[in-house]
Amino acid sequence: MDEQEIRTLIERWADAVHTGNLAGVLADHSADVLMFDVPPPYEGLRGLAAYERTWPGFFEWQAQGATFEIVSLDVTAGADVAFAVALLKCGMPDETAERRLRLTIGLRKLDGRWTITHEHHSFPLEEIPAPVGESAVRELLDDWSVQTAGKDLDAMMAGIAPDIVSYEHAGPLQYVGRSAVREVCQAGLDTSGSIELTQSDLTVLARNDLAVAWGIDHVTVESPDGPTESRSRATRIFRHGPNGWQLVHQHLSFPR
Repeated sequence: MDEQEIRTLIERWADAVHTGNLAGVLADHSADVLMFDVPPPYEGLRGLAAYERTWPGFFEWQAQGATFEIVSLDVTAGADVAFAVALLKCGMPDETAERRLRLTIGLRKLDGRWTITHEHHSFPLEEIPAPVGESAVRELLDDWSVQTAGKDLDAMMAGIAPDIVSYEHAGPLQYVGRSAVREVCQAGLDTSGSIELTQSDLTVLARNDLAVAWGIDHVTVESPDGPTESRSRATRIFRHGPNGWQLVHQHLSFPR
């Protein structure tokens, strides 16, 4: 019963936001409400008066055609304390296909009724911090070394984008698409002995959803006639998407 009461309260609040009904937005909030909003200040806004001042500007922006709509809502209630988490469409129509506003609400039961005492609104950080991207690409390259040694072609392909363009050591001039690159990798793994791939002098730079890595590939193939070693130059471009970091271009060459 409490959870349904809270759900109705939050849905009523969201509808008031969508229609620009300030009185409805303020209803069911405590006098000492604390909100962490998308814009600063970082310490948040405390008190109903400060909370109220944030909405007129939002309503003006929303009147230009923006949407404010609950997509999912989960409520957990105790005897006198509760919280809710929600995802909302918040933005212009061309922004809300994938983008979601994250909302956490804290409530207390005061004088017998549920009251909002805390709101936290945020959007995910769309830019990937450079150290995070660079670390992820290095990890992907390390995984390829392990997968090469294990001759696990399927695992290797997971890190390669469907639209990859690869300049390989041998012709043709370019290999386009995952299937073409898979054939090249399969040929390289088709050896009776063990194979080892490592990189040295590796540099990785990442900016948001693109990363470039360059270094020297070392390949050692063990055969009945003994080991064969080669070193080549490698430049690789990665893109971050729904499937994580994937290789979209590589350029391999031997010096002449």
